[in-house]
Amino acid sequence: MSLSVAAQALPVQLTGEFLQWAILFFVLAIIAAAVGARGVAGVSMDIARVFVLIFLVLAIISLLL
Repeated sequence: MSLSVAAQALPVQLTGEFLQWAILFFVLAIIAAAVGARGVAGVSMDIARVFVLIFLVLAIISLLL
């Protein structure tokens, strides 16, 4: 069995990397809000929200496959 065939046979695996990025941006948003940088806090929360949504979609897909 070649490597490409073996790689295609593996199911989608969820590593949690998107969740780690979401937590990082959430902490950045909290710190930015504490020091008064509302623009940075808002953008960081939007990015964290997107990463959480991506994580949830990939988690559901990996559970179904």
